[in-house]
Amino acid sequence: MTNPLKRGLAVALLALPTLAATPAHSTSAAPEPHRLSLAKAIDKLPRATEAREGYVRTSFKHWVDADHDKCATRAEVLISESRTKPVIEGKCKVTGGTWYSYYDGKTVTEPKGLDIDHMVPLAEAWDSGASKWTPKHREAYANDLDAERSLVAVTAKSNRSKADQDPAQWLPPLADARCTYAADWTATKLRWKLTANKGEVAALEKLAEGCGRQQVEYVPAPTDTAAV
Repeated sequence: MTNPLKRGLAVALLALPTLAATPAHSTSAAPEPHRLSLAKAIDKLPRATEAREGYVRTSFKHWVDADHDKCATRAEVLISESRTKPVIEGKCKVTGGTWYSYYDGKTVTEPKGLDIDHMVPLAEAWDSGASKWTPKHREAYANDLDAERSLVAVTAKSNRSKADQDPAQWLPPLADARCTYAADWTATKLRWKLTANKGEVAALEKLAEGCGRQQVEYVPAPTDTAAV
């Protein structure tokens, strides 16, 4: 499950801390991503109304160690996103590093000050189509290390301010982050074939007007376990 370009650092740091990271799955080429302008990517979002009925957070199992390298998803993200060599103790407990929370422009050096945010919150994913997925597919979504922006390390304060809101209800407090956020949000929805409602699309389109040549890149998620 680990992205060879983004998450391979986890294994390298644990097993060979003095060497550069090497791809975890070097024998297989990564799929070529779809690349679109932000405006065109928003146009591709399937439209639908949302329904929260039946949602419970435990419908999405996380954080797991999908690749059995002793690092659960939270640790994988912290390791890969640290801007300095992270400090790792015991069975992959991250105790130090340097992280940039792009929602609010804060630099953090204590892991306890960070949340790992699902770019499209679990409740929003449920509303947008995940309620019809199998538990296995929801687990894959909740621990998606194969897409660089599905999961991001941000300050706990900004993540909890966002909660389960979509871009019509919440945007990063740092204005310079909003075009990137709109692209990351749209890419995640397209990757997982999640729908968007009218208010959400309108908010994204308004953002896109001021985002110049902002690009969206995504690789569709595997679909073999999607249907209930």
